[in-house]
Amino acid sequence: MAPEKPLSLGFLMFPGFPMACLTSAIEPLRAANEIVGHRAFVWRLVAETAETVRCSAELGFEPDMVLQDAERIDHLYLLSPPTAEFADARKGHARLRWLERSGVTLGAFSGGIFPLARSGLMNDRTCSVHWCYEAAFRAEFPEVVASQSVIIRERRRTTVSGAGAVFDLMLKLIEERLGRECMTEVACWFQHPFVRDADVSQKVPVARIGATEDSLTSRIREAIRLFESHIEDPLRIPDIAAAVGLSGRHFDRQFKLETGQSPLRYYHRLRLAKARQRVLYTNDPISAIAASVGYMSPSRMIRHYQEAFGVSPKAERALTQALRNGLGPRPDAAE
Repeated sequence: MAPEKPLSLGFLMFPGFPMACLTSAIEPLRAANEIVGHRAFVWRLVAETAETVRCSAELGFEPDMVLQDAERIDHLYLLSPPTAEFADARKGHARLRWLERSGVTLGAFSGGIFPLARSGLMNDRTCSVHWCYEAAFRAEFPEVVASQSVIIRERRRTTVSGAGAVFDLMLKLIEERLGRECMTEVACWFQHPFVRDADVSQKVPVARIGATEDSLTSRIREAIRLFESHIEDPLRIPDIAAAVGLSGRHFDRQFKLETGQSPLRYYHRLRLAKARQRVLYTNDPISAIAASVGYMSPSRMIRHYQEAFGVSPKAERALTQALRNGLGPRPDAAE
């Protein structure tokens, strides 16, 4: 028997949003409707204005409705790059708060967590943040708990780290509404390899070896976890070795074997990678960024940054801002 009312989802698009997140949401819902022979799900494209919204791939999407007119939806998901903001922040945030009071489940895909958090609606909550945005997000929103889980569903908030996880979320909604058999058939339509639980951690690459952190041995993973948790106040490599139960020489040899780099070089590059996130996705002063990754001297960080990435922080920020303003091809968005 067909449900009395289809589940209605709105996708709030900001300029530069990752297109893969949108298609990963809509396609499994479309397939589910076809399989069961009725509209179990409906969806609408939403934007701040009626103008065409161009995605990260420079393709334009026409909104079905503007945010101020968005009503009779059950879920609203924000899709954006991390730098996105409402043109009229007061009206945009007020409308999100009105929808929240109306019982709408609010959520965000990938960089969409940034404008959602800027609305104040994620304060004192936990959210999924894509690993490549994590440093910038923690700097801007220290009151929000950032998680490495691919999906967080908590008290009418649903946050998702990237496009693959968006597909997983849609499969979960299909299972809840239409049953596991339909969900499995949808997954098989798209040859989706597996359905992840929400609390599965994101896959994070290990620099320079083409592998992910979960492929490393437990002691090396723990060392990297310690690196990650001591970015602003770097630890000594011998202390890391002792913490994971290895001698200094054995730790250095094992770390090189598994990652292709010495622990010191890996740690150094990790701190610079965190700095780069804040250069690209915040307007924080370079001096504050340097201090946040453990540099006493901004000039030293700038020199190391240029050696690592071939461009100074100031020049890379200016180039990225120019690209975002349409003066060249957009840099890839996390999807």
